[in-house]
Amino acid sequence: MSTLEEKAWFDKLQQLGCIVCLNEERGVSPPDIHHVHQNGNRRVSHLHSIPLCPLHHRSGHNTDEYVSRHPWKKEFERRYGTEWELLEQVRQRVSDLNP
Repeated sequence: MSTLEEKAWFDKLQQLGCIVCLNEERGVSPPDIHHVHQNGNRRVSHLHSIPLCPLHHRSGHNTDEYVSRHPWKKEFERRYGTEWELLEQVRQRVSDLNP
């Protein structure tokens, strides 16, 4: 990680936990950090990252109970919102944690 701002952001994401689990009132789940992508599957920046637990991030499952972002992006976004919508929710929750 290259800046103190990016490190501080990642620390806040770790404190927050998986945004999908929080939205579904499943409690705080230790997250992986997922970088939001633009068209063409390019990462935007470390500051455009969201916290997702391993199940919602990279488990590869698509069940009635949950779907992971990798490789099921379209279904993930249909159920939980776009990565950009989730990023806005994360930013709001982080600002609520640290007014």
